[in-house]
Amino acid sequence: MTTVDPEIGHEGVIAALRESADNPSAFLALNAGNAYFTDPAAPGSSGSGSPGLIAYREAGRFLIQFGGVFAPEADRERLLRAFLGFARTTRRKVVAVQLQRSDAELYARCGFTVNQVGSSYAVRLPGHSLRGTKFMKLRNKISKARRSGLEVTEVPYERHTGELASIDQEWLRSKGRHVKEIEFLVGECGGPAQPHRRLLLGRLAGEPIGYISYSPAYGSHPGWLHDLSRRRATAPPGVMEAINLHAMETFRDEGAEWLHFGFTPFTGLAPGHEVPGASPMTTRLMRLLAERGDKVYPAASQLAYKEKWAPELILPEYLAFHGRASLPAIWQILRVTKSI
Repeated sequence: MTTVDPEIGHEGVIAALRESADNPSAFLALNAGNAYFTDPAAPGSSGSGSPGLIAYREAGRFLIQFGGVFAPEADRERLLRAFLGFARTTRRKVVAVQLQRSDAELYARCGFTVNQVGSSYAVRLPGHSLRGTKFMKLRNKISKARRSGLEVTEVPYERHTGELASIDQEWLRSKGRHVKEIEFLVGECGGPAQPHRRLLLGRLAGEPIGYISYSPAYGSHPGWLHDLSRRRATAPPGVMEAINLHAMETFRDEGAEWLHFGFTPFTGLAPGHEVPGASPMTTRLMRLLAERGDKVYPAASQLAYKEKWAPELILPEYLAFHGRASLPAIWQILRVTKSI
């Protein structure tokens, strides 16, 4: 279960994200299993915690932090330093994942070794269309799925848990007997945060064939995050693309600005994205995983799906170690996410 400070509550976490997060994936901070750090000694906190919070998990001798410091800009460095003090009292080291560029610079100032670990991708919704030759293959796939009788509807999660579970089970079986569902850096369905998500379900001949869950995205590029997606092995080509296009058109008509496709590790790596003091060892490891890391994470297929929508916004994302870069810390991240 998510560990939530009783003075905050889940709605308090969502409020902090809405007010201060500038990370397209920030809503994943609400995943089950996360804990939250606040600083009760902060000025003006009245004992109930500082403005903002830090989401993390314990993993061996590390605290794995997700997504940066979710606090007003003026409070971020102080809250991060307070979290480092908390880590020292528990005799653990902090390693942070999915940081944005502004986070990376803050963490470097606070004694972290910071490296790019991948990128996130987004499409601007106003004026977006699939006209033109570059979208020809995508249009054809979607048209084929629609001609097969695909119906896409937005549904309440609570009334369709059985259908979604059957899709999940078949999807997981299709990945192989030893494959586990990745956690922590991907979203989920259900729980107290579910009312804030959107769920689109595709059916063929009345039978559920696939779904995509979308989470709110806050900050300077607000909109929705294309999050958890699952389909049956029997789903014809174009089903997931058709579901996503239905969502994009719905969100665009509602006035949303961006659809984020989220973080893909080991992609978009570039020397110009690194911050001063980056670890050469970690840079080499990231590039090795970019070339040969499909057994750790299916980055190539994830990137291919995102690139077919011609994303207009590509943001580098970062990994940060307090002190020197650490292979044991990377190992613990892989364990926490169930990538191994």
